[in-house]
Amino acid sequence: MKKLVSVLSLVGCALLTRAQDLPQRLSSAVQQLLADPQMKHAILDLAVVKSETGEKIYDINAQTGLVPASCQKIITAATAFDILGAAYRYRTCIGYDGNLEKGVVKGNLYLSGSGDPSLGSWRYAVTNEQLVRKTWAGALTANGIKRIEGKLIGYNGRWDANILPGGWIWDDMGNYYGAGVAALNWHENQYDLTLRSGKETGTAVTIVSAVPRPYQVTLNSELTAAAKGTGDNAYIYLPPAGSRGYVRGTIPVEEKAFTISGSFPDPAMQTVQVLKSLLDSLRIPVRGVQVSNTSDTPAMRVLHCQLSPSLDSLNYWFLRKSINLYGEAFLRTIAYEKTGSGLPDKGLQLLREFWREKGIEPAALHMIDGSGLSPQNRVTTDALVKVLQYARTRDWFRYYYDALPTYNQMKLKSGTIGGAKSFAGYHTAKDGTAYTMAIIVNNYDGSAAEIVKKLFAVLDVLK
Repeated sequence: MKKLVSVLSLVGCALLTRAQDLPQRLSSAVQQLLADPQMKHAILDLAVVKSETGEKIYDINAQTGLVPASCQKIITAATAFDILGAAYRYRTCIGYDGNLEKGVVKGNLYLSGSGDPSLGSWRYAVTNEQLVRKTWAGALTANGIKRIEGKLIGYNGRWDANILPGGWIWDDMGNYYGAGVAALNWHENQYDLTLRSGKETGTAVTIVSAVPRPYQVTLNSELTAAAKGTGDNAYIYLPPAGSRGYVRGTIPVEEKAFTISGSFPDPAMQTVQVLKSLLDSLRIPVRGVQVSNTSDTPAMRVLHCQLSPSLDSLNYWFLRKSINLYGEAFLRTIAYEKTGSGLPDKGLQLLREFWREKGIEPAALHMIDGSGLSPQNRVTTDALVKVLQYARTRDWFRYYYDALPTYNQMKLKSGTIGGAKSFAGYHTAKDGTAYTMAIIVNNYDGSAAEIVKKLFAVLDVLK
């Protein structure tokens, strides 16, 4: 018996010693990182607390705002869950004004959006292109519609006509991760561009196809072929509402079907054209197509409303695959639901007010967008940890937690843009202690892959 008590005492002392020296070991790991040549001109933020109690374990520069990249998404997601609710669904409705007489709409046909970022997406069974088209066709034929005397109007009103937030850079616009958001969106506002290269380096690369084809857009290839193994270094340059774009950079030689992805410059018109092509296939004539950005909601008789997956499902892909489009949609939806107008600046104001009430100063959330793509964003690791800690107390936490990817055997959201790398999330150590942490490095030198290994070496102390 005495021997058992002695063993238990030793185990207890070992655990106590580990808890007591954890800050020292984290400090040692941080000092080793800061001494690394990659960090000579960089700055590091780190905050670690015990998840169950909120007790601070270690921090360095935790009140200094840095570029968080996609780690910023954990803030937008938590805000959307609390304000909109896990069961929130977007509605995209087809309707008409005037009268319907003997199959003839004596007025206009409307496609009215509410910002659904999943309409036509391949990620969900209920949103794929074929099913949505079939559903729309069924609604039109069930009501016996054979002709429309007026126009097909896409209603984009009460959402900001500018599809991109401020602070996004030219190199991102036109590419899939730089997709803008409107009240009407289609196929995550993304298309695939297939390219073909020759056998010799330096030769021109040709565009084979674009699917779905961007509406009234001409793309010019200024690409050249590079050596084998050089990978994807091709970028699309196409501004919002633009009709002419350029593809620049390189792809490897001897590629017959090399694919990169771009973004639609006019999401609302792109979506309306999907319905127009369906009308054409059903031989239902209409007198023109337009998108309306007026604030007056059309007084229409609804034929059908397409519902999105619930917010908990949308959030899964938002955090798991870091889809920037979803973050911008969530931010504007918060503004729309609270004020009646989907203005991004209003969404950011509401977000800061929400977290101020939870103890996070607005200056700690210097956010330009909802996704973290802007290099002008500045967020503190202290704020990230407080958001993560708050999420643990909410009934939607299981959806939030499950959506986080696994990196370094930890549940972490990652973030990456030029010169910035970040991780934020949760980990339970071998001794059962749960930790909440956030780490950001800005202005590091060298490769991202190497700095990630060194950041993980710091976080490994928590294992």
